[in-house]
Amino acid sequence: MGEAPAFYADNLQNGFDIKTIKACETSISIQCKTYVIGSSDDAFVVRICDQTTGNWVIPNILGTKPKPGKGYSAAALNEDRIVMIKKGSSSDDCIWFLEVDTPYVKEQKQILGAEVVAWSKGVRGNAEAPIVISGPSGVGKGTLISKLMEEFPSMFGFSVSHTTRAPRGMEQDGVHYHFTERAVMEKDIKDGKFLEFASVHGNLYGTSIEAVEVVSDSGKRCILDIDVQGARSVRASPLDAVFVFICPPSMDELEHRLRARATESEEQILKRLRNAKAEIEQGQSSGIFDHILYNDNLEECYQSLKDKHSLTSSMTNTAAPLGINLPEEHSVSAMDSKIIIKGGTAELENASKNL
Repeated sequence: MGEAPAFYADNLQNGFDIKTIKACETSISIQCKTYVIGSSDDAFVVRICDQTTGNWVIPNILGTKPKPGKGYSAAALNEDRIVMIKKGSSSDDCIWFLEVDTPYVKEQKQILGAEVVAWSKGVRGNAEAPIVISGPSGVGKGTLISKLMEEFPSMFGFSVSHTTRAPRGMEQDGVHYHFTERAVMEKDIKDGKFLEFASVHGNLYGTSIEAVEVVSDSGKRCILDIDVQGARSVRASPLDAVFVFICPPSMDELEHRLRARATESEEQILKRLRNAKAEIEQGQSSGIFDHILYNDNLEECYQSLKDKHSLTSSMTNTAAPLGINLPEEHSVSAMDSKIIIKGGTAELENASKNL
């Protein structure tokens, strides 16, 4: 571990103590901060030292964390993230990024009022932008998403939202929603673990950063089923997505669909109808959504949804995650936005074809 750090003792300023860096840790200097990456038995740990004061900070760590391997090398990339390459790891688990000053991290620092870093997994290929689908309750969003997933199972992955409401009927935890306690979700929101969240019908709903990463790390295009409040939050976030709003043919038809579900009380139905009227007005006039579709006929609406994203039945997934086969012994550095990996074996020559 730490065989090729991009940081040396000669670069230290104002009393930074090199003795505090362990042999199994890698230190990377970006601007006036030093990021020290180390590993415990089951996780990577990160510490930050302010070179101007010599003070150490343990940051809030967001995102899906990599598992420790046989060793790792790291280098600064673009002044806002660190690329880490795990040695002896599988080809789809060897490249990770630690975001230290990206727009998302800056936003989370402001929200939390503390130091923040975020892990994200590196994959090869051009992933399509996530699709955000919104619309009032009962409009048929779930049915449209199910049809997409059924026809294009290798292309799309569904981001499972969190909610504090109770399960309905045959709903399964982790499949339809991540059902959680309000206190737990409120803490996670405070800790910056959610991309968006909203209070709807008296319950909290939200999309965690990890839920979106799980889909994108698998090489699939993420689909998010969220309400208008959530869509507004995602539109304001760094996530580049396509926004689709589904409208009912009329309020009378929407009321008929809600009553046909037979899952809610009269009071709940009336509340959903009031909220639906406001959501439809916002969806049609807010400028949040790229496409507005009317679900008066399910098959026609579904075809319109596919047409908007240039989808045909003959398409296959072209964004599957591809790893990089690296030799176990190598070093890593960065030049501009390119990652340079060096090694002295014939194995590297073969590996370089995949870089």
